[in-house]
Amino acid sequence: MIDVRRSGDRFRGGDPATGDSAGIETLHAFSFGRFYDPDNLRFGPILACNEERLAPGAGFDEHPHSHTEIVTWVVEGELTHRDSASHATVVRAGDVQHLSSAAGVRHVERNDGEHPLTFVQMWLAPLEPGGEPSYTHVVGMADSTPYALPEAGAMLHVRRQAEGERTAVPDAAGVYVHVVRGRVRLAGEELGPGDAARITGAEGLELEALERAEVLLWELASM
Repeated sequence: MIDVRRSGDRFRGGDPATGDSAGIETLHAFSFGRFYDPDNLRFGPILACNEERLAPGAGFDEHPHSHTEIVTWVVEGELTHRDSASHATVVRAGDVQHLSSAAGVRHVERNDGEHPLTFVQMWLAPLEPGGEPSYTHVVGMADSTPYALPEAGAMLHVRRQAEGERTAVPDAAGVYVHVVRGRVRLAGEELGPGDAARITGAEGLELEALERAEVLLWELASM
């Protein structure tokens, strides 16, 4: 089964009283904050898939997380990260960042660069709660090397496709597809930037790039 969700249907976050005056624009794919949809709480272990755009100097002040695996893919710009476990890094386009908040951690996310920052942040529920926070930063993630997230029974694949190129969708209990840029065709459906597909029981599927594209795929061991 394939459930396609369009970018235009995402919930726009932020404070309605101030709009984007703080230099932050957020688009949510799942229920989040003041937006609650009981039919859209999660897909397998995936709890959130947020598209974030931060103007230079904008960011999220220190805030807490717990019992969540937070994976960030930087699309363009530079993300400055600091957390209460003494990690301080700058995450750039093509990098993957993974913060395992475990029993609890606090962090800051900012655009301290001179150019706009765009990133996709995905939250996954761990198989077991608790433990000690941990942090991983993969510089320049390659297409051929997926990022394993055993804490959530998941694996992240990055696909950068040339026009006309086809790539296999992992055969898995569940697959979450998020188009970062470009256009692709999946099972007869055309997907563009910000569009997503939630696939249950994926088998023998392919992504065909209709133009140069970049796609994130979560391979989920269970649903």
